[in-house]
Amino acid sequence: MEKVGTKWQKDSSWGDFYITTLKEYGNQVDLKNALINSDNIYFAKVALKVGNSKMEEQLTNIGFGQDLELGQNVSNSTYGQNGKISSEGQLANTGYGQGQVLVNPIHMASVYSAFLNEGNMVKPYLEKQDNKPVEYLKQGVFSKEAADIIKEALIQVVENEKGTAHSAKISGKTIGGKTGTAEIKTSKQDENGTEIGWFNAFIDDANNPLLVISMVEDVKGRGGSHYLLPKIKAVFQ
Repeated sequence: MEKVGTKWQKDSSWGDFYITTLKEYGNQVDLKNALINSDNIYFAKVALKVGNSKMEEQLTNIGFGQDLELGQNVSNSTYGQNGKISSEGQLANTGYGQGQVLVNPIHMASVYSAFLNEGNMVKPYLEKQDNKPVEYLKQGVFSKEAADIIKEALIQVVENEKGTAHSAKISGKTIGGKTGTAEIKTSKQDENGTEIGWFNAFIDDANNPLLVISMVEDVKGRGGSHYLLPKIKAVFQ
């Protein structure tokens, strides 16, 4: 994909609406590097290529807008009013998790589990039960090949020295994850909105796997999603 800098719009029809990202990272603009560098523009462009209907279909496929059997009553994950993406701008923002995207953290954990389970979303449960067989919330939401590609890219988010979660690296452990800072704004021009920091991370170890979904409110001015990195690193240690 073509390198475009840190500010981009599809064309002049977007007016003063732009997709922005924090940094440039060279000429190799692809999925792996976009995840390593948390490139909003890359994922906005991909979303526009995918299109509204396919994006809506696939978000529904992984459980958005659905009542999920998670062991307790929880809010549904959603991506738009009435399950619709109504504009190009909303579609572009949805591609990198902004716009009207709201994700339940328990649901998020199940989605992430698919990257380590050949594309199958593990069903969470609340009470520990010894020797409980694995149950799946949804099966085959990603192909095994696609799940493996994402898993390896998420590992590079931690392993690569340029990765946004590199400070969470622990010698001797294979850790993958993704940082994210959700902006809570009334509009693109709102400079007083708050921020929610996310860090979703896993240890890739067949004998001792661990997945942590972490979210902290009001991280603006406190490092954004990076506020969580030392805390989750301590859990993994």
